Parts: sequence; structure tokens; C-alpha cells
Amino acid sequence: MIDDGTGLFTIGELARSTGLTVRTIRYWSDEGVLTPVTRSAGGYRLYDAESAARLELIRTLRELGLGLADVRRVLTGERTVAEVAAAHVAALDAQIRSLRVTRAVLSSVARRGSTAEEMTLMNNLARLSAAERRRILQEFVDEMFHGLDLADPDIRERMRTSALDLPEDPTPEQVDAWVELAEMVRDPEFRAQMRQAAEFNAADRAHETPRGASMWFFKRLIELVGRAREQGIAPESPEADEVLGDLLGDTDRAAVLERMKATHNVRLARYRELMAVLKGATLSAHEEEFAWVVAALEVRTAS
Repeated sequence: MIDDGTGLFTIGELARSTGLTVRTIRYWSDEGVLTPVTRSAGGYRLYDAESAARLELIRTLRELGLGLADVRRVLTGERTVAEVAAAHVAALDAQIRSLRVTRAVLSSVARRGSTAEEMTLMNNLARLSAAERRRILQEFVDEMFHGLDLADPDIRERMRTSALDLPEDPTPEQVDAWVELAEMVRDPEFRAQMRQAAEFNAADRAHETPRGASMWFFKRLIELVGRAREQGIAPESPEADEVLGDLLGDTDRAAVLERMKATHNVRLARYRELMAVLKGATLSAHEEEFAWVVAALEVRTAS
């Protein structure tokens, strides 16, 4: 405090009492967040006790990472500290997520020995916004089911809500899975395969067919074939006839074989595997059961 009885402080005195530098306090004054109450006869800026308290608040807000624009809004009463803090938390969350993705991408690049081009592609795909990731999936599903009103609604909804996204803290393996999936669902050949599978699903249904019937068939297949495999029944054995009979009844088996080959192939199996990696789940696509049925049908429709 200057010794003139006014109770005012110079910048130097504020600096000594707060531990801040004169340069910092002068900068905040120049930016309009710490306005001096008056000036001395020599033109020096002077501050009062309220200015000192204001300075402590400014320092606290700045140490928490708030920009001067937000600090100014708090000091002028445009926004409360709570409002600014909430906005800053959201910004920090986004920054933390970005850093986690960066870490996962770099870990994947180091592990795979990726080229500069591969690293750029991986980084660009991994950094797509959540909205952009949803758009990619939406376009994929829309093309898959366009005009197929009879396709099972449960299948359609399951595809639409699939987690084609990166977790909050992705592992390098999940970054790899996302990049591969993003490329896969934009591949015209794969999209055509998925479209064919949807067309077969629609062709198997009528308007009165209850939703979820397709899922019931899959569950029934897994149950019957799983039991047969546990009993050691081979697809080509005579005992397999009874399993197929229980599963398919008198359905045209050549048509079933065609549909199963369209819906259970290597690429679709890889799609389901990648989805499981993204979800952090153990793969349970039951490819062995479907392969058993395909093999059993091939033996019986070869002639």
C-alpha cells in the first residue's frame, strides 16, 4: 500500500503481495479485466482492496484454464462462475477424449509399423465427429433396407442402433476395428452383400409375419445345431437329417442354402467380429453353427 493515506496499491505492491509478476498484472489491466481505480500524479495505475480481491479471482479462474473472455464475462456478471465452469468442463472432456484418441492412434501406428499415409488415414477416420460416424452408419443402413418394407423391423432396428463408434477411451485394437469398419461399410461390394442379405430377409416374410421372427430362427438354429455338435453329429452324417428337419421343416433347402451363403460369409463374419471389438464384448456370432448348416445343406443339395 502506498504511504499516502489513500489505501491504494501500485502494480508492484500487488505483485509482491500476490506472487504474480508485474507484467501479468499489467497485461490483465490492458485487457480490461483488472481496471485501476485511478492513476497517480505520475501516471501510474493504482488499485484498491477490492481490486486485490478481484485479482485473486482472476488468478484462480486463469489457473483453472479459463480464457480472458470467460473471465471478463464472470467479472461483469454476464455469466456465473458455475455456468462458465460447466462450459469449461465440457470443453475439457472434449479435449481429454481427443487426447485419448491421439494416444490410441499413435499406439496402433507404433504397434503396426504403419506408413505415413496409413497413419493419416487412421487419424482422420478416428477423429470423425460422433455426428459424422452416425451419418456413415445411417447411410449404410438406409441403402441396405431401401424399399424393403417387409424386412424384419427388429433386424432393421438392430442394425440402426449398432455401436459403430469409438469408446470414450479407445484401445489401439478398437481404433484398428473402427478404421476397418468405416472402410468396410463404405465399400460398394460389401454394401451389395448386405443389401442381398436384406432382400432375402424381406422375401422370406409376409405382412402378417411377426417382427423378430428372423431372430427366432437364428436362436432356434443355434440351439439345435449347438446340441448336435455337442453330440458329435457331423453335417454329412445321416443323423444330421433329423436336425435339418427340426430346423427347416419342408422348406426348399436349396433356397435356404442360397440365403445362408449370402448372410453368413467371411466378410459378414468379419463385420460382426469388428463390432464385438468396438463394444468390448466377446464375439459370439456362432459362425460354427451356421457353417454346420451350410455344410449339411451342401451335401444334400449337391445332386
